[in-house]
Amino acid sequence: MALDVAAIRAHVPALKSGTARFDAPGGTQTPQPVIDAIASALTTPLANRGRNTEGERNADRIVSEARSALADLLGTTPGTVVFGRSATQLVYDLSRTLAKGWGPGDEVVVTRLDHDSNIRPWVQAAESAGATVRWADFDPATGELRPEHVEAVLSPRTRLVAVTAASNLIGAMPDLPALAALVHSTGALFHVDAVHYASHAVVDLAAIGADTLVCSPYKFLGPHLGVLTGRAELLESLRPDKLLPSADTMPERFELGTLPYESLAGSAAAVDFLAGLDPRARGSRRDRLVASFAALEAHEDALRERIERGLADLGGITVYSRAARRTPTLLFTVAGLRPADVYRELAERGVDAPAGSFYAVEASRRLGLGDEGGVRVGLAPYSSADDVDRLLTALDSLPR
Repeated sequence: MALDVAAIRAHVPALKSGTARFDAPGGTQTPQPVIDAIASALTTPLANRGRNTEGERNADRIVSEARSALADLLGTTPGTVVFGRSATQLVYDLSRTLAKGWGPGDEVVVTRLDHDSNIRPWVQAAESAGATVRWADFDPATGELRPEHVEAVLSPRTRLVAVTAASNLIGAMPDLPALAALVHSTGALFHVDAVHYASHAVVDLAAIGADTLVCSPYKFLGPHLGVLTGRAELLESLRPDKLLPSADTMPERFELGTLPYESLAGSAAAVDFLAGLDPRARGSRRDRLVASFAALEAHEDALRERIERGLADLGGITVYSRAARRTPTLLFTVAGLRPADVYRELAERGVDAPAGSFYAVEASRRLGLGDEGGVRVGLAPYSSADDVDRLLTALDSLPR
């Protein structure tokens, strides 16, 4: 099933500006049904959750529908779906909670490939507990984090390993089931950052082997929000810091303060929009998501290959996204030009392709790009062949 890109684009008001957008890894543009869901939540009676008033019932319904939608997206159960301000906030909260059981002699593993939100919270929590941090490297020549990289730093003292499902900088997708098997063989927990991955591939918590996992709806057509899920028995065993009168039930015990109901409504609508990318798909929402993501992967891979061929033809461009399995995310530099200058020149030509390390500072440094990073091109369901051609034409016109 080929995506009807024109139909998808017709639902995204921001695209009317005419800019060819390749900034999706930093946050996608919002479809009208998501905007409408947010507006509806804010323009109908709304109150703290309960069953007595219309506003209370509306809030309760929104939360329930959002948990069900995100559970379908992530291959998990609604009772394990936790909402927060951002994935970063949720990882900080989770790391502090888990670190209550760590101490001197314990070890925590992070990787050089990850976004800093899946590094620094774990490093800081380990340091506070007196635990040791061990670093798993990746191959800068290929951009791949292989099982042997993680195996080299595992030990019987490992308590947790945090790994990205897909690099937000170069798109590399590690073999998560293989990593999970290694991690679990030591008795450690396996935490997965799926923030970038969930925009491009079907997430299945059990198949991945993750004990805990985070994602962010604003990366897949939704509003700004963070989502945490995990194995029910693990989450049930944890006692995060919370206010005395706040709920101690699952998953509410992990949610600090009143939830942003409008963002939850928009997130559920984003999942429904994704499930409708393949209009021929039938069955449950999960079934339709699986079919739609298959169509999305085919679409994005075709455009990625078109970009890669074009960049090779232009010459003078070094591409750092080389992993065998990767998302449609390309990081590159242009000979003789600083990445920030390329970004500015492209923007002046109506092409939005940002530059930087995008918080994956460890990966950028390991690639030899320092904190300056490179130019990042990322695709989304609304990306078109015309966008790609405009990107390549704009790059070809840059002053060298």
